[in-house]
Amino acid sequence: MRKAVNKGRQQGPLTASRVLKICLALSALLIVTVVFSLMTGTAKVTWSQWWTLFTGNAGVSDPTRLVILRIRLPRVMLAGLSGFSLSLGGVVFQALLRNPLADPFILGVSSGSAFGAVLGIMLGLSFGLGIPVMAFGGALLTMYIVLILGRKRMGMESSTILLSGVIINAFFTAIIMFFITTATDDRLHTMLFWLYGDLSQSNFAESALTGPAVLAGFVVLYCFATHLNLMTAGEEEALHLGVDVRKAKLVCFLVVSLIVGLVVAFSGLIGFVGLVIPHMARMAFGSDHRLLMPVSALGGAIFLIAADTVARTVISPSELPVGVITAFLGAPFFIYLLRKRGSRWTGS
Repeated sequence: MRKAVNKGRQQGPLTASRVLKICLALSALLIVTVVFSLMTGTAKVTWSQWWTLFTGNAGVSDPTRLVILRIRLPRVMLAGLSGFSLSLGGVVFQALLRNPLADPFILGVSSGSAFGAVLGIMLGLSFGLGIPVMAFGGALLTMYIVLILGRKRMGMESSTILLSGVIINAFFTAIIMFFITTATDDRLHTMLFWLYGDLSQSNFAESALTGPAVLAGFVVLYCFATHLNLMTAGEEEALHLGVDVRKAKLVCFLVVSLIVGLVVAFSGLIGFVGLVIPHMARMAFGSDHRLLMPVSALGGAIFLIAADTVARTVISPSELPVGVITAFLGAPFFIYLLRKRGSRWTGS
């Protein structure tokens, strides 16, 4: 573990200027990805149409304006926020659990959200408010159970939390399978689409709700970046260096679970983002969380926007759930990590 930290330091001293420069470069790449995504789809958008819209010369009823602002932009915004949160959660969980294969769903947040969403679909609730509320409630329930097991039974230990998440995942997955096998055809299609990530129902209200929460969560988590650096080297060493490990774990688990549960409630289950992007960022920029956290978050936003663009265009005019694309890319990477354990890719 110390070798992983040292590798990050060998790339040169980390300064605020270096962090800012790298984040600005990734932000520019994010803007390019957003523009490309807005222009790509079944309805093609030319550069002249884009410029007309950008300069405000397009009419209110202009078809290009409606396609970009009413359909694609809300979807791109939700994809960016979801990728940002999932990748950020992956970095934090890999540090807290000291497990290079951990991702935001390790605590069962995904299965809890899925349980709530599937239950909402069975009850006939709408995607406008009912199903997201049920999904978020399921995530909160899962987080509460995991923290109760981790704190009161056997202490706030990483292995206990990890095992609790696995058990809860299995339990909720069994319930979800029961709902799927007893659902009608229409509800079955809706369930399966949501379970593989569905951004087609996105709107500006969802981004307005999740955006401030995600940014606030990032600020809180970034305040623990130095703590995470010390904790990856070992909890005992972090304690000797003055880190309140119990408090840091509790706050980070709560914040990550809240923001991930919130975005999952609107976007559905999207796997592998929190696994793939943090390791790519670690390989390129080292293991210092003061840089790794913003790089991974921005990289996750870029990745998921690009993946969603592929999902809605690869079989146009039909579309795939975005989770299919991320799984297609993430599963081989997961296998690679298993084969290369201990390498720089898995150093955390």
